[in-house]
Amino acid sequence: MWTKAFLLAIIERAVKTFAQSAAALLVAAGTGLLAVDWLQILSVAGLAAVVSVLTSVGTGVVTDGSPSVGNVETVAGPTYTPERVDYDQPDGAEPDGPDDLTEPEAP
Repeated sequence: MWTKAFLLAIIERAVKTFAQSAAALLVAAGTGLLAVDWLQILSVAGLAAVVSVLTSVGTGVVTDGSPSVGNVETVAGPTYTPERVDYDQPDGAEPDGPDDLTEPEAP
């Protein structure tokens, strides 16, 4: 559970929760940018981020180590690396250099 991917997922959730809470409070206050009680907003958004971290850790304990209750989020897995396509060479041939890796001309 305490993998780098799990901790990064928790941090991402906490930052998003912090930003969403702060934005919601700014919109709900309906005041100008200079008239906002920033300490109050930071305090409430910070508390929301702490609650997000605690729920993610608690969820990781009762699931298979995922911060998501429904296990819809995977925190580690294979990554997709697209292959380079060589349009000028026959199938299976190695390109000779960067000039051989050009896009085909449109018909």
